[in-house]
Amino acid sequence: MQADTIVGAVILGIIEGLTEFIPVSSTAHILLAGMALGFENPGKTFEVLIQLGAILAILAVYSGRLWTIAGSLPSDRKSRRFVVAVVVAFLPAAIVGVLGHRIIKEVLFESPMLICLALIAGGFVLLWVDRLALNPRFTDIMEFSPWLAFRIGLFQSLALIPGVSRSGATIVGSLLMGTDKRSAAEFSFFLAMPTMAGAFAFDLYQNRELVDRAQLELVAVGFVAAFIAAVLVVRSLLDFVSRHGFALFGWWRILVGGTGLVVLTIFGR
Repeated sequence: MQADTIVGAVILGIIEGLTEFIPVSSTAHILLAGMALGFENPGKTFEVLIQLGAILAILAVYSGRLWTIAGSLPSDRKSRRFVVAVVVAFLPAAIVGVLGHRIIKEVLFESPMLICLALIAGGFVLLWVDRLALNPRFTDIMEFSPWLAFRIGLFQSLALIPGVSRSGATIVGSLLMGTDKRSAAEFSFFLAMPTMAGAFAFDLYQNRELVDRAQLELVAVGFVAAFIAAVLVVRSLLDFVSRHGFALFGWWRILVGGTGLVVLTIFGR
């Protein structure tokens, strides 16, 4: 099967939607799947641009709450502090992403060995953090201070290495900073909005000359698939992690990364 077909775009879009908001690294999954399927696209734009579907999914699910926060900004100090906290948490990844864009896209994105190793390492980190006897001090994301958010944002910047996972780094950072599992996952949702939107806009601008009509058609297909899959994940993730934690995702990362290493060892790249 040629992955530059509609079917290939649908498969990668579904993978993006299912993995974007869980701590398994959507980038790693779609890059490895794309390599396995023979998917080639200039500048790796497809993998970034279909994130728009996941962005709109979380906007759709959280639309009511977003409107409430926006409407209360003039009168509610808590809402204003929360918005500042999200912006402050976004800045580290934004700055590092802009400065290191070329290395990230041309070197790190092209290294399946690095991706697999990052998946495995991140899996063990998730298992370790999930078993820690932590005493959460923050359970309401509206109470997160800008300083707490900034420290969480530093963890998110680690996810510029493909395989680390944006949501995974954010969640681990949040837990180590004293949040509970549910608020850690929920804050990662809100932080995803400016982070993914910024990455989408910057990558589209950087690669505007590489995106032709055929590429846009594939992106549109992947976007729709990612949107539908992401809505399902966002609606169910918070309840899942509240009950079961993150161990399942840690084992999944180790399985996928280990399988990838075996394939690379046997077949090379």
